Amino acid sequence: MQNTVVIIPTYNEIDNIEAIIKAVFSQSEQIHILIVDDNSPDLTGLKVKALQAEYADRLFLEIRKEKSGLGTAYIHGFKWCLAKSYQYIFEMDADFSHNPKDLIKLHNACHIDGADMSIGSRYKTGVNVVNWPMNRVLMSYLASKYVRLITGMKIHDTTAGFVCYKRHVLEALDLKAIKFIGYAFQIEMKFKTYLKQFKITEIPVIFTDRTKGESKLSSGIISEAIFGVISMKLKSLFKK
Repeated sequence: MQNTVVIIPTYNEIDNIEAIIKAVFSQSEQIHILIVDDNSPDLTGLKVKALQAEYADRLFLEIRKEKSGLGTAYIHGFKWCLAKSYQYIFEMDADFSHNPKDLIKLHNACHIDGADMSIGSRYKTGVNVVNWPMNRVLMSYLASKYVRLITGMKIHDTTAGFVCYKRHVLEALDLKAIKFIGYAFQIEMKFKTYLKQFKITEIPVIFTDRTKGESKLSSGIISEAIFGVISMKLKSLFKK
């Protein structure tokens, strides 16, 4: 897994951060990690700094001034990674909802099988979600169906946050033009990649809800996703 970096955005993930870093690094000695921390009050950033002594030249930290949204954290991370020589750039949560053992599957989908973007998909082969209440499973599943219908993308898990990009995909996208900052950011990135006609592959994974820390999902994030998708699709039609 040479030239591979995993971006992990954090806000108050002190309960998970050391374990997730060690779990990711255990998958390959060649993987690097970039933590983008939004100045967590629980001092997640300080914990990462302490761990950097153990993982010199593999563990990197960017601390932003305040909590500014998932999307802007990833854009910050993408720009940082593109300034380096990484060829495979991952998005991944800090709370173990994404299994580090699946990193190699997503990497191989791009490196060996020729995908430009590989998605760790909860819904490619049914519903592979553990520990979520039924109402949240239904909301997530139906949201992906809704996005698929509106956008025309042939993707089962359009809101997935476990993703591997080949470098040239991020270079081809206008990152400054990405508008959404919540979970709709994940939809927008897939839609912009789809519009560029890159090869997108879904890899079935099992998603497990966090056992430590608090969920960042809110009604505002859900609203952004529902109404933002229509706006995003309409703008793409007018650009044609």
